[in-house]
Amino acid sequence: MPLFTPGRRWQPPFYPFKRQTTKEQILIKLERSIKGPLWGCRMCGNCLLQETAFICPMECPKGLRNGPCGGSTPQGCYIDLTHPCIWYEIYNRADRMGREEMLMEVFPPLDWEKVGGETWVDVIRETRKVGIRKFFSGIITSDSEKRNTTWDLVFRTIRQPDWWQGDGEYHPPVNEEPVSELERRLASGEFVVAAEIAPPASAATGKLKREIELLKPFAAALNFTDAASATPRMSSLACSEFAVDLGAEPVLQITARDSTRTRLQGDVIGATARGIRNILCVSGDSANIGPEPKARLDILDIDSVQMLWILRRMRDDGEYLGGRKIKFPPKMFLGAAASPFASEPRIQAIREHKKVNAGAQFFQTNLVFDPDGMEAWLNELVRRNILDKVYLLIGITPLRSFKMTEYLHHQVPGVQVPDVLRKRMEDAGDGAEEEGVQITLEIIEAVRKRKEINGIHLMPVGWEKIIPRIITEAGLVPDV
Repeated sequence: MPLFTPGRRWQPPFYPFKRQTTKEQILIKLERSIKGPLWGCRMCGNCLLQETAFICPMECPKGLRNGPCGGSTPQGCYIDLTHPCIWYEIYNRADRMGREEMLMEVFPPLDWEKVGGETWVDVIRETRKVGIRKFFSGIITSDSEKRNTTWDLVFRTIRQPDWWQGDGEYHPPVNEEPVSELERRLASGEFVVAAEIAPPASAATGKLKREIELLKPFAAALNFTDAASATPRMSSLACSEFAVDLGAEPVLQITARDSTRTRLQGDVIGATARGIRNILCVSGDSANIGPEPKARLDILDIDSVQMLWILRRMRDDGEYLGGRKIKFPPKMFLGAAASPFASEPRIQAIREHKKVNAGAQFFQTNLVFDPDGMEAWLNELVRRNILDKVYLLIGITPLRSFKMTEYLHHQVPGVQVPDVLRKRMEDAGDGAEEEGVQITLEIIEAVRKRKEINGIHLMPVGWEKIIPRIITEAGLVPDV
C-alpha cells in the first residue's frame, strides 16, 4: 500500500501514447518511482493531490475525479470490498485538514495527450512565471489567504486548463423560462410524479409503447434507464424518441460509464433536436456487477459532474468542450442522481452541492424507504443553501416480495430498508405485493408532508402496470 494514502493503486499506472524525448523519459520514470510508492500515482497527467487532501482520486475503481458515487459507504468500495471508498477517505482527511471546501471545485476530465506524462515541468514553468522568490515567500508566510492565493497562481493554472475552467461557484441557467414540461410543472409548484420504464431487452417495441401509453396520463415525465446494472437493453435515447412520438414527456438518462465526451455532446445535440429536453446525468453501475465478460473497469472518460459541466456550458455559453461555438445551442433541463443514504449525509451533501454548481437543476434520488431518515441529509442541503436552486424528486419503488426486499437492502449500494418494513414483507407471505403497495402509499404520504420535496420518482422495476393504481390511490393524478 502506498505510504501516504489509505488505499492502494487499483490499476497500473498509465504510459504515454506518444514518443517521448530522452529528457522526458527520465522525468517520467523519476516521477513514477517517487509518486507511485508514496501516493499510488497512476500518472494521469493532471495531478489533483493538492486539492484532494493528498489522496489520489485515481485510486477509485471508477476513476471518479469529482467525488464519490451513489454507492459510497464507510465500510468499503462496493466494487471491491477489499478497497476503501477512496472518496470517503478524501472527504474525511480534507475535513480534518480544514480543506473540505477545496473539493467543491469542478475538476476536469483527463487530457489523454498528457496521460502517462510527468507534471513537474508544468509546475516549474508556472512557478517561473510567478517568480521563484515570490512563490516560495508566499507559501511559507503565516498569512493563510496569501499562502492560498500564491499556491493557486501555480497550481490552478495546471489543474484548470483553458478548455475547462472549472470552479466551485453556482451558475444559474440563462434560460428564464422553462424549457420542458417537467420543468414547467416543477416551477409552478406542482407536486410532480415521474415514473420509470425499463427499456426492452430486444428490438420488439410493442410492450414499450403500451407502457408509455399506460403511464402517460399519470406521470409528468417518463424516465428510461441507460443499461442499468451494466446490462445491455434498448438505449434510453431510442426509448425517449418513442415517448416523444407518442406525446409523452421523456427523461433521457445518460450514464458516464458508457459515454465519452464526444458521444455525450453529439447525443445531446441530437436528442434536443428531437424534442427531448430533460437530461439525467448519472455515473452508472460498475461493469463489475454486469454480465460476463466484464467490460473495462478502470476508468470513465467523464464522470457525472463533468457531464453536467459540459452540458451546462453547451446550453448557457453555446460552446462545445474545447471552445467550438454552437450556432443553435441545445435547450436542456439538467438532472442528476442523489443518494440520501449513501456514505454520510455530510459527504453526500457536498457531492450534491457540487452537482448543483456544475449545472444540476433537479435530483432524482436513490430508493427511499425511510422518509424520516432523510432528515439529516436534508438538513445538510439546507446548511449548504442549495434547496432553492434544485428540485428534489424522491425515488420510491413498490416492493413485490420479501426476497426483493432483502436484495435491495443487502445488495444495492445506497439503499436501506428499515427492519420494520422487512418484517412486514416477510409476514405478508402470499400477500406481499399488496403489502408492498400499502407501504409505497405510506411512503408517498410521508414524503408529501415535506415542504422541501417537489415530487416523487416511481421505479416499478418491471411492474409498470401498478403505477396507475398507486398514483390514483395517492391522490396524485395530474390535472389534464
